[in-house]
Amino acid sequence: MNRPQVKVKSPSEIELMRQSGRLLAKVFAMLDDFITPGITTMAIDSRVEDFIVNTLNARPASKGQYGYQYSLNTSVNEVVCHGVPSESRILKSTDIVNVDITLEKNGFIADSSKMYLLADASVEARKLSKTTYQAMWQGIKQVKPGARLGDIGYAIQEHAEAAGYSVVREYCGHGIGREMHEAPQVLHYGLKNTGLTLQAGMTFTIEPMINQGKAKVKTKKDGWTVVTKDKKLSAQWEHTILVTETGFEVLTIRDEESVE
Repeated sequence: MNRPQVKVKSPSEIELMRQSGRLLAKVFAMLDDFITPGITTMAIDSRVEDFIVNTLNARPASKGQYGYQYSLNTSVNEVVCHGVPSESRILKSTDIVNVDITLEKNGFIADSSKMYLLADASVEARKLSKTTYQAMWQGIKQVKPGARLGDIGYAIQEHAEAAGYSVVREYCGHGIGREMHEAPQVLHYGLKNTGLTLQAGMTFTIEPMINQGKAKVKTKKDGWTVVTKDKKLSAQWEHTILVTETGFEVLTIRDEESVE
């Protein structure tokens, strides 16, 4: 079996990745006050595209990728990933929504997603989102030179399943840099001491999708939107990670965050 050709970034490329990551964090900071009950998911898309292009002088990397027409994904409640913005999807005070955004600046792409829990979201929804966030960080904390990709997946799976949730297996993290999707694939389940050995200069996303019910998902007729088969809630968080000489750096970390 051939090992994937993972692109190890040079110091200058890493600095450009950092710049893209910092800009993407600013997009989420802008959205924190914007996402409220009564707005449409299309309004989120329009606001983000305007901010990326006209304020940050960058490019929404998702737009046009694989024929996709929008600048982001808005995945509400039972939508696992790839939710398509719509004028008809008006956010309610009980909703949870994952906003997944990619940004390219100076040829390098950053990718991150955040859960927005509206004011009246249920206790169960809040617990799912919090556990998913913690699971992502459990995975991130495994990252260092000499670690294996399976260590990341194992840590995420263990945390999510201990809380009674299931890990979506059809979608995974990925290498990232000049291309949105590079090698390797970063699974959110697995076994310790298996998979690719990490080395400094690798950059990839960690983006677990965790379901309240069973792990099974299906794709809707639009060809994009992925939902839970049992219609129970799903949550996702995502960051772009750099393997450093001594551990990891979260390139898309936001001001309100600290290493868990």
